Amino acid sequence: MPSGRTSRTTSGSATRTVGSPLVRMEGVSKEYVVGEELVYALRDVDLTIQVGEYVAIMGPSGSGKSTLMNLIGCLDSPTKGVYQLAGRYVHELDEDELARVRNEEIGFVFQTFNLLPRATAAANVELPLVYGGMSPSERKVRTRQALSLVGLTDRAHHRPNQLSGGQRQRVAIARALVTDPSIILADEPTGNLDTTTGDEILAEFRRIHERGATVILVTHEEEVANHARRILRIRDGRIESDERSRP
Repeated sequence: MPSGRTSRTTSGSATRTVGSPLVRMEGVSKEYVVGEELVYALRDVDLTIQVGEYVAIMGPSGSGKSTLMNLIGCLDSPTKGVYQLAGRYVHELDEDELARVRNEEIGFVFQTFNLLPRATAAANVELPLVYGGMSPSERKVRTRQALSLVGLTDRAHHRPNQLSGGQRQRVAIARALVTDPSIILADEPTGNLDTTTGDEILAEFRRIHERGATVILVTHEEEVANHARRILRIRDGRIESDERSRP
């Protein structure tokens, strides 16, 4: 789990100092062909996010924020420009390496939780470790640690339909944390929750960040973005502003 002072690189064998570049994009554009029209989802984006930052990416529907999230998460690739993750050029990675990065180095948290309905909380959290080939004994320890971090050790053997919405999202957060990733990437993580539960989940992200994790939150809600320490506003595929809300 994150120590509060360092974070792993994509090599999985070293550490990086808080404040060093983790995400670096230079001249990144993403184009789509819709009919006979060329549509720019992102245009010439330059962006650096450092280890240990808590960043919110904001923008209205169609602004390009989801495209940017997909590129950061290695779920898509840019049409132009280059993306470096922890010093490695992502376009140089083969499919197996990209799959490993997505599984081990980026912890995804989604609005809809994306939990397996017939699996227990523990089994859902353990899943990335299974894909990563970790031994059963180590998986058990890491899963217990991750559930403990989000206060759900007493719900380890409950299935999603036996949990509240907030508890399901905590399971999703534990699953994101279990590989000790370089980035926690959360897409509208409070979108399906009531206000009180949403605030509790945002408090969870704050605690995760305070332990040293790099957190990138994608949202269209100002109140949610204000929990981050840096807010990127995107409009028409460009970064419109870059504000640091707190020291």
